[in-house]
Amino acid sequence: MGFFSSSTKQVPDTGELPQHVAVIMDGNGRWAKKRFLPRVAGHQRGLESVRQLVKACVRLDIKFLTLFAFSSENWRRPSDEVTFLMGLFLEALEREVSKLHEANIILKLIGDRSLFNELLQQKMLEAEQKTAANTGLTLSIAVNYGGRWDVVNAVNALLQANPGQVSEISESDLTPYLSMPYAPEPDLFIRTGGETRISNFLLWQLAYTELYFTPTLWPDFDDTAFEQALLSYRQRERRFGRTSEQFSSDSSAP
Repeated sequence: MGFFSSSTKQVPDTGELPQHVAVIMDGNGRWAKKRFLPRVAGHQRGLESVRQLVKACVRLDIKFLTLFAFSSENWRRPSDEVTFLMGLFLEALEREVSKLHEANIILKLIGDRSLFNELLQQKMLEAEQKTAANTGLTLSIAVNYGGRWDVVNAVNALLQANPGQVSEISESDLTPYLSMPYAPEPDLFIRTGGETRISNFLLWQLAYTELYFTPTLWPDFDDTAFEQALLSYRQRERRFGRTSEQFSSDSSAP
C-alpha cells in the first residue's frame, strides 16, 4: 500500500469538492435534552445522520470520510452512557456492515482497541476484513482515539520496528505508522454542535485542513447542512504556504 505525503512537504491536488472529509459529531446529548429525552436518544438519532452523510459522500464521489465516534477522553462520561455507547457501537457493527459492504464501502476503525471487550474487538476485525477488498468510499471511524495517542503510538511503533537504528525521525519516516497512512490528509474538517475546537482529533493530519464549525446539532445535520459546509469549502483559498498571487497563478494554469 502506498502512503500519502504530508501537506507540509508537498502541495496536494485540490478541487471543488474535498476528497477527504473529517467530522466531529457533536451535540447528540443536547439534541435529546432539548426534547426532554435521555441523552442516549440523541446518540440513537445521530446514527441516522451518519447514514445520510455516508450516502451523500458516495453520491458526490468523495473518497474518504472520517468520523470521530468515541474519543480517549469520552471514558470520563457517566458509566451508564459509556455502556450504552459500547452497546450501540456493537449493534451498529452487526446491523450496518453488510449494508456498507453491499454499497462497496471500505470500513476502517482507528484508535486504541485494547480497552474494548473481546467481542467488540472481534466484530471490529471482522467488519474490516469483510469490506477490505471494496473499492468505493473509505469510511474511517475513530474509536478510543486521540490525536496525541496517534503520534506517540506511531513513534513507538517506528522505534520498535527499527530497534537501535533510529536517531532522527522525519515526517516521511513517521507517516506509515500513523493511524491513517491509507488516506490523504483531510481537506475539510466539520464540527457540529457549536463548539470551536479540535478536541484532540487528528492533530497531525489536520495541519492544513480547512475548518468549518456549525451550531447545528449532529442529529439535525442533514444534506442541506452538509451542502453549506461544502459551499464554505469552495470559497476558501487553499494556499499551503503560498501567496495569493501564486495560488491564483497555479489555479489558472492548464
